[in-house]
Amino acid sequence: MSFPHYSEYKDSGVQWLGEVPEHWHNVRVKNIFAIGRGRVISLDEANENGTYPVFSSQTTNDGCLGFIETFDFDCDQITWTTDGANAGTVFLRKGKHNCTNVCGTLQLKSAVDYNLNFGLHYLSFATQFYKRPDTNGAKIMNGEMAEIAMVVPPTEEQTQIAAFLDHETAKIDELVAEQRRLMELLKEKRQAVISHAVTQGINPNAPMKDSGIEWLGDIPAHWVIGKFSRLVSTRKGIAFKADHFTDDGVNVVKASDIKGLTIKQSETCLPNSFLEQYPQAILRTGELVLSTVGSAPEVRNSAVGQIGKVPEALSESLLNQNTVVFTPLALRLTNDFLFFILQTVGYRDHLDLYAHGTANQASINVSDMLDFFVPLPNPDEQIKITRFISEEFTKFDTLTAEAQRAIDLLQERRTALISAAVTGQIDVRQFTEE
Repeated sequence: MSFPHYSEYKDSGVQWLGEVPEHWHNVRVKNIFAIGRGRVISLDEANENGTYPVFSSQTTNDGCLGFIETFDFDCDQITWTTDGANAGTVFLRKGKHNCTNVCGTLQLKSAVDYNLNFGLHYLSFATQFYKRPDTNGAKIMNGEMAEIAMVVPPTEEQTQIAAFLDHETAKIDELVAEQRRLMELLKEKRQAVISHAVTQGINPNAPMKDSGIEWLGDIPAHWVIGKFSRLVSTRKGIAFKADHFTDDGVNVVKASDIKGLTIKQSETCLPNSFLEQYPQAILRTGELVLSTVGSAPEVRNSAVGQIGKVPEALSESLLNQNTVVFTPLALRLTNDFLFFILQTVGYRDHLDLYAHGTANQASINVSDMLDFFVPLPNPDEQIKITRFISEEFTKFDTLTAEAQRAIDLLQERRTALISAAVTGQIDVRQFTEE
């Protein structure tokens, strides 16, 4: 899609804006908007049963934290996230609503004729140039927002640009959503491949028998049933004291470092001498580590029982408390097959059942983690099954990477289109919806 340029341009006087159409004029945000901020509203106050939305710094769920029975605003206004990784993200809020203290508010001054949709698109591009680094990611407070340079086209032109961008970004957003749905389907397919392969094998013609275990159902007739407590040895992490931690030395793996089947490298370290002092806490490449604490099971991304395989980069790291290593006891169970069993829906449900505590902090006993019956093919078949799963995953990874590349390109296109339209680098005055 190509668009014409305006016939005449002038220097905006702002480096990041460059030249803008001759008939547009320059202002600052403070000339157009009354700038305010939300108030402190705790997570405990907001719930699903209230009437009026509470908007916060998060960007998921349209930034809605929950609902309460009162409202602080009854208007259409632009809000922005003031702090954190999402600083500078803007939204258009309408009607009766609330904002927390990490949301700034922009209400049109009474004498200003200005299109809020145009302003939303413009600020989604412009705020990036006014964010400042901060310990929690970034900040863009009321002072920075007030000084953002803006270009203002005639009112009818603002409306036309906003309509064009609403139309085009909606199409792009739908394409992004389709790619994300594909990625979710691929994740579900991965899970299905694991569960089927480790519970029913990869030979569709194998004779089957009743396993006698509800979550398993039928299994290949030549497989046996084993219990983790007889197949797996465990090794708990060490409760190192906070005053032992240093800026460099030996890396420490904590429960919070285990995410998405991998273990990330944290900045927390212990003195090198601790390797000799605590040999039982030393991790080796390929070992399987599970968290024994976390949030409640329904909060899947940080829930108790997260699994990670130790990467080579973290070999010789030390294992902190609230974690446990699972190691196959004998040749009857291979490490890779165990890794996949730990990912099955059956085992995840088992961990959820035995986790106890509150929504913010749940835990599970190692003895409960081991009280689990599993299907057990012979070691040669386990190797074939894990090889099959790995080959299938390679296909899924390729498709997932392609989907992510498509998303990245679409988002780049979206950003470029917005910046070009709101700064007058393209002329969309003749645009009409298809």
